[in-house]
Amino acid sequence: MTTRIAAALADLEAQHGIRILYACESGSRAWGFPSPDSDYDVRFIYVQPLNWYLGLDEGPDTLNFPVDDELDLAGWELRKTLRLLRGSNAALFEWLQSPIVYHEAPGFRAQLAPLLPQAFNLKAGLHHYLGQLRRGVEEDLIGEEVRLKRLFYALRSALAARWIRERHALPPMEFAPLRELLPADLHGVADDLLAQKAFSNEKTMVARPAALVAFLATEYAAGQTARESLPVTRNAGIGEALDVVLRQQVAWTS
Repeated sequence: MTTRIAAALADLEAQHGIRILYACESGSRAWGFPSPDSDYDVRFIYVQPLNWYLGLDEGPDTLNFPVDDELDLAGWELRKTLRLLRGSNAALFEWLQSPIVYHEAPGFRAQLAPLLPQAFNLKAGLHHYLGQLRRGVEEDLIGEEVRLKRLFYALRSALAARWIRERHALPPMEFAPLRELLPADLHGVADDLLAQKAFSNEKTMVARPAALVAFLATEYAAGQTARESLPVTRNAGIGEALDVVLRQQVAWTS
């Protein structure tokens, strides 16, 4: 798959006349709890030639492709990406922390890394993860049996929300460091479920783990309460710093 992904990215550059700056894994493989049949969720950031940025009208700024059984491929143009980063888009913070990088222009992630904590908005981040957790608490995890995949989605979201609420910081993408916030009496449950997920398919159902689901509901309620008191952080200089990134990368294409 690594070879197939590299070829797909090279074809995109040739067909669309773009330069891909960064491509990474964004789903369960990067989070740390894939199933054997998990697809590859590849997300990329690209820059257009200089002339694309000089017209009166802005062109399309997203590239999406049909999803097959193995590969889900989508990308955002750099200016769109940086605008969303300035607005504290949660997906981008995850992409730029991914442990699985398929392609990177030299120094691109290192250039953005020090700007991530400055761009991250605590309240917006908490709102994002609570939105994901709400689906688990109110819809996915209410039956006697629950989908194992959805259980881990909810658990990761709960721990990311707790990280923001307790540490007032950008949460890591990977599940392993987030587990530090899981109560000690639930570690054994999480270990058993992780071991099961490593050998299960995406549709596997398990008996509803009552203690773990109760923890998720408690975290959802705590997050909703904290959301009202968290500051809406704004860094006045982040726009200028991101402008520098845009100009440098676009200039490289001229």
